[in-house]
Amino acid sequence: MEFAFESKELRDICESESEAKRHFGDRVAEMLKHRLADLDAAPSANDLIAGRPRPGDDAETMVVDLCEGSRLVFTANHPSNPTTATGELDWASVRRIRILRIESDRA
Repeated sequence: MEFAFESKELRDICESESEAKRHFGDRVAEMLKHRLADLDAAPSANDLIAGRPRPGDDAETMVVDLCEGSRLVFTANHPSNPTTATGELDWASVRRIRILRIESDRA
């Protein structure tokens, strides 16, 4: 899949292991690296297995677990997002995603 990022800071975190470690610690940074590799290798968002992929708070987002209560949240990022016959986002056809945030249970 192709990636885009909600912000430059988020892109820097996702593209630099040292930045990820600085923001989230060693374990979360390591899992982030693995989940991004999984996303990169997946033909579509529906093909993800690792990280317990599931719908986010709405039908437009998907969540993948990292570790220690941290999650990667993303959405489809096509010029015109693919939809099913019922008008819902067709995750099986999503090939481009925008990473929105990394969130944690620890506030």
